[in-house]
Amino acid sequence: MVAQTTHPDKWMIVNDGSTDGTPAIIDKYTPHHDWIERFDMPSHRERSFAAKANNFNTACKVANWRDYDVVGNVDADIAFEPDFLDFLLGKFAEDPTLGVAGTPFVEDGGYDSAMDSFEGEFHVAGQFQLFRRECLADVGGYVPNKAGGVDWIAVTTARMKGWQTRSFREKRFFHYRTLGTAERGPLEALYSYGEKDYYLGGSPIWEICRVAYRMGKRPVLSGGLALGLGYLTATLRRLKRPVSEELMQFHRREQMKKLKSIVGKLASMKKVDNFSVLTSPDSAPPKRPASRT
Repeated sequence: MVAQTTHPDKWMIVNDGSTDGTPAIIDKYTPHHDWIERFDMPSHRERSFAAKANNFNTACKVANWRDYDVVGNVDADIAFEPDFLDFLLGKFAEDPTLGVAGTPFVEDGGYDSAMDSFEGEFHVAGQFQLFRRECLADVGGYVPNKAGGVDWIAVTTARMKGWQTRSFREKRFFHYRTLGTAERGPLEALYSYGEKDYYLGGSPIWEICRVAYRMGKRPVLSGGLALGLGYLTATLRRLKRPVSEELMQFHRREQMKKLKSIVGKLASMKKVDNFSVLTSPDSAPPKRPASRT
């Protein structure tokens, strides 16, 4: 962040019991950069995504987030080019209806979320999300759901409320840890993703297609089976959903639009571009925030 061509007006680095020397690293930089501030939260032993939500929401309040035009979350396990922040802030300046912005990401092994995921250009990955202040207020911050999906809920809720949400494929950030593998192996991660697909309200039809698609990826067959088993067991257990009925139906309509687009491309023997299978978000009145000088 220090190397960025445009620095944040304030960067709150939340420390909630880190054991890797994070406080000392922060303290080395704060005397030289008055826009960096360390904020300590109570340490906790249980690892959950609710902690991320609580850390973010608390830091926003402490930083008086309503004083800023753009507010964002940056995870600790990513890296990006020096003009990354400047690039995204420019997108907010260009489009007053843009509520959430980010980019696709890459990982070791050749994974590229723009090519290997069907989330598409209207989803913004949670490792780096920038919100227009009015959009963040509309969304209400992050929902502290222990099982995850806090960033997905925020960006999808923003879209449901009529905000533009975009990942811009001209840039990428690098994610150092393989997605979903914190304290678990690849198959456990896929099982967990199946559970998440259920409790975030994903369509059973979409999930069947996703499982079939995943069976052709490494680990072959077992990965798809783990994903499907996670969704099935979550369905049988009736896991509590942290999303509203309205958000679930909005999500399913978008999934069906994606599926229709994919089937249409395959039927006409055209190449499927994972990033742009959803040509437009589900219909919602566009947001037009008041202009500021």
